[in-house]
Amino acid sequence: MTSKKQGNALGKGLDALIRPNMGENVKKEKAEKKSKPKAEPRKTRAETAEKTPETGASNDSDFDEKLVETVMQEVAKNPRISLWSAKSAAVLRYLKNTKPAFSISKEASALIEDAVKDKYPELWKLFEEEGL
Repeated sequence: MTSKKQGNALGKGLDALIRPNMGENVKKEKAEKKSKPKAEPRKTRAETAEKTPETGASNDSDFDEKLVETVMQEVAKNPRISLWSAKSAAVLRYLKNTKPAFSISKEASALIEDAVKDKYPELWKLFEEEGL
């Protein structure tokens, strides 16, 4: 005997028969992910690089001068960043189509700068002092 879901799916191809079970597995996996503690955040290059007396330090208030110089050179050549956020993209594109002279780039820059400045104030201050 076929279940009610399978009975309704007959004639709609194999995918229609398989998907109800697959959906349950996906829901279980999502629930398991939510209940697991989050993994530690990735370490930055500066955190993973070996520290030497000339170039690095062991606490957050001292910065690797060579790395700072390298970053400054990279940013001078290309100050762009890329990011992926479907919801943010949708909101910003909606605003672009509804507000005259709305600039997605300017708005995204302002929002990201505020967030980075709040989250990493010491690094922000360092690069502010470097002239960025």
